[in-house]
Amino acid sequence: MTRAFAGAIVLGLMVVAPTASAQVHLGKNFENGLHWSVAAPQGASWSLECRFAPVTYEASQYDLRHWTNRIRTGGTGADRGRLPQQDGRCTVTKTGGAGPVGIAMVRGSEVVADGVAETGKTARAGLL
Repeated sequence: MTRAFAGAIVLGLMVVAPTASAQVHLGKNFENGLHWSVAAPQGASWSLECRFAPVTYEASQYDLRHWTNRIRTGGTGADRGRLPQQDGRCTVTKTGGAGPVGIAMVRGSEVVADGVAETGKTARAGLL
């Protein structure tokens, strides 16, 4: 029974180890992937969380291989930015204010979008 358990652990490590080392190093060029855009035409407040495949980048002269797989931000009104790679997914949650909040993601001619009008609700978009 213990040999089977040990074998399962070794097999699990063999499957996980290559995935952990498969992250892309971006250097200083962190925002070079998918475009995301949050719209809140009446100035509603929102929080955004985007997830993507793990990457490393130069965060500072002392941190040359900073690891990340998500971005979190918040704001009011409209905002936009880019993910580090050409795949990912984002969720935007309306946290207050008047009017709806929407999220859109663009890759070439592909566009996905979603929106919400109620506070506390979440809209999702992703291109994988």
